[in-house]
Amino acid sequence: MTAPAAPLPSVSRALTPVSKVLRLCLHALLFGLLALAAGRAVADSAPRAGWVIAACAVLAACYAAGVRAPAVHGSPRAGAVWLAGLGVAWAALLAVSPDGLWIAFPLYFLELHLLRLRWGVAAVAVTACAAIGGFLAHSSTATPGAFLGPLLGGAVAVATVLGYQALYRESERRRELIEELITTRAELAAAERGAGILAERERLAREIHDTLAQGLSSIQLLLRAAERALPEEAPALEHIARAREAAQENLAEARRFVRALTPPDLEHGSLAAALERLCAGVPGPRVRFSLSGSPRVLPTPYEVALLRIAQSALANVVRHARAGRAEITLTFMDASVTLDIVDDGHGFDPSSAASGSGDGGFGLPAMRSRAETLGGLFTVESDPGQGTAVAVTLPLPLEA
Repeated sequence: MTAPAAPLPSVSRALTPVSKVLRLCLHALLFGLLALAAGRAVADSAPRAGWVIAACAVLAACYAAGVRAPAVHGSPRAGAVWLAGLGVAWAALLAVSPDGLWIAFPLYFLELHLLRLRWGVAAVAVTACAAIGGFLAHSSTATPGAFLGPLLGGAVAVATVLGYQALYRESERRRELIEELITTRAELAAAERGAGILAERERLAREIHDTLAQGLSSIQLLLRAAERALPEEAPALEHIARAREAAQENLAEARRFVRALTPPDLEHGSLAAALERLCAGVPGPRVRFSLSGSPRVLPTPYEVALLRIAQSALANVVRHARAGRAEITLTFMDASVTLDIVDDGHGFDPSSAASGSGDGGFGLPAMRSRAETLGGLFTVESDPGQGTAVAVTLPLPLEA
């Protein structure tokens, strides 16, 4: 609704309580003024009392029909036609009774509500002039009030409507902002839950790999050494063989657990394939993935660390960099593997991010911690307005 009072809302959203009250006030004002004009004509025994009553009835019927007609508030053309009909009926009332002057005030709001602003202001001016002319036609003397009353009423109506429209637009902006904040909060909560689940999966995978799997592997080596140290006919050989088989089976089970706890992005392909899918799913900037060197099979902790660093870096690109393009490069060398993420965004001061004083300052330390945990090197190069380059280099283990 764009006016302080109007017969029907101009938007599809349901009327607010304030809008409903304003609409009812406009109805009451117009019908009350018509009843007052008809009552005065009857009470004063005016010579044209019958014509006044008839004109009031026609105007009331025209107004009520427009209020109940869906086309009036659904089509600007239909609304303009309805206003023209009201104007003709009002002109007839104004011709037979000076009290018709009062109807100009609710007509101002109708015109400002149903017409575009410039046409509404023009219609208000015409209505004010008609009211002044009607008063002068029934009065032998011209007074300043005859001119100031309609003009001031029109000015007040225009100012009121413009003020209400400004408040309505501001409330709509606030409503949209609140809805966006609620949606963003829900998305962040879901992302945090997902990140927590993935972090716990990774932690469990590391713990199983570094403790149970390594321990079972050591047990196998010790049992194999014990087998070689005992004579061929020693009674303990059979028990040692069974213990070694049990250790082997449990080691295989532990490795299955580690694979099951691997991030879903790595379950159905290599690290390069996961990075390529990641680039294809980034909203906003165009992200390209390239692979250099001969791919090698990496240990699961390496793949998880590189994938998480790429995800975190791309999240920073989307949220903060305002970049148009970004590129991820995975490079395999003889003794190391390197991941580079470069964008053409606004850039930033890496020293402030490293100290945690800037927005999103936790992401870079977390990426650096992942790289250094595996004995790698993490570097960030950026300047305000010059884009950003993130690089992580991990030394390849001998068994990779």
